[in-house]
Amino acid sequence: MKDYDVIVIGSGAGMNVAAKARSHNLKVAVVEDGPLGGTCLNRGCIPSKILIEPATLIREIADGKLIGVMARVESVDFKLIRERMWSLVLQDRKQMEAGVAQDTGLDLYHLRAQFVGTKVLQAGAEQIRAPKIMIACGVRTSVPDTPGLSETGYLTSETVFDIDRLPKSLVILGGGYKACEFGHFFSALGTAVTIVGHNPALLPREEPEVSDLVAMKMGEHVQIRTNQDVLEVRRVEEGKTVRFLDRASGKIEQVQAEEILLTTGVQSNADLLNVSAAGIKTDAKNYVVVNEYLETSVPGIWAFGDVIGRHMFRHTANYESDVAWFNAFGKVKVKLDEHAVPHAVFTYPEVASVGMIEADARQRGRKYFVGFSKFHDCAKGYAMGDEDSFVKVLVDAETLRILGASIVGPQASILLQPIVYLMNCADQTYTPIARSQVIHPALSEAVVNAFANLMDPEHHHERSG
Repeated sequence: MKDYDVIVIGSGAGMNVAAKARSHNLKVAVVEDGPLGGTCLNRGCIPSKILIEPATLIREIADGKLIGVMARVESVDFKLIRERMWSLVLQDRKQMEAGVAQDTGLDLYHLRAQFVGTKVLQAGAEQIRAPKIMIACGVRTSVPDTPGLSETGYLTSETVFDIDRLPKSLVILGGGYKACEFGHFFSALGTAVTIVGHNPALLPREEPEVSDLVAMKMGEHVQIRTNQDVLEVRRVEEGKTVRFLDRASGKIEQVQAEEILLTTGVQSNADLLNVSAAGIKTDAKNYVVVNEYLETSVPGIWAFGDVIGRHMFRHTANYESDVAWFNAFGKVKVKLDEHAVPHAVFTYPEVASVGMIEADARQRGRKYFVGFSKFHDCAKGYAMGDEDSFVKVLVDAETLRILGASIVGPQASILLQPIVYLMNCADQTYTPIARSQVIHPALSEAVVNAFANLMDPEHHHERSG
């Protein structure tokens, strides 16, 4: 039995805790069965955005015609794009590996470990234990039991970055943010893409207006089929065929492509850890159950990041790692605050959102105002020739606190961020915007205009309808 002060399971956001523990001279074990850096570095945020940036530039060049610039892309160097992606990923990974190897107070168990007792893990030939354990082991792609899928073969977000050539055609199963981001990338670089989604809407967790605009704009380049039930996947001489039932029409259709990409959801890695042997409770979907302090059902064991199944974003996992650290080693307990969790979808057009959408506000019985503004209604948006992008905000009718915001259009993630800051200020209202000068002409005016246009939701829907 080998003893540590803290065991960290997962080397994504989990490394934040490991670094803090080492700065306090605590003896640390890190358990990781994949590459160091976790999902974000190796098969998520970072490599996908390096791929997507050229795709967005391709679409922007084509849109130049809206403002009188007739330009075209002569060629795309996928080899260079791929080399740039792996250059950063491997460099960062190697730096982490070197740092871990040089730290005599940190032991890396580069394997899959499992709980064999309350705070005891079997790590290869060794058993390790610690009074405090952090679980941040993430999730993996959930593979549906669609007939023929396993035999036919497919790509996932874990394997798609390994391809060394672009497929001529691609079927993406799923209609969430991964489907939209990969659909944008592959279609912009010349792959014929079809998205087959189960949900009635693309990006079903966004505002309906956002979903509709993304479907319309992406639909210019991608075949989008939502509200579908996939029935069967088969390998044929020309590639792979997906048969699906259109729930609206009742018709069975099929699409053929060279490759299939699964973006149909994820499942918790808690089962791989055998958390039940430690007495750690999980929910019906096998995500680790935590309280408002991120502590599991076992005192002294915390969990954060994707494995708790709440907000699956790296920035959220980083925040949660701080909460878990303070509650494990600090003098004062810190409660989890999830009222203003932002996210972005780097598709075309870009999407960013924070807090509630309108359906959430209605479901919770909140009295609220809606503010709406199109980019085109400010001078910069007009200059860009952008007639579709918009900002939508929700404000509590009684307190004027910002409840949520959604932006779809160029630089949506940047435009949203000041709203996130306001939602974390003392009174969480939009009044600092009302008191502030805003640079003219800039897209920031579209955000200001949305708050200036606040109205009762019924009147908003009458106008927009």
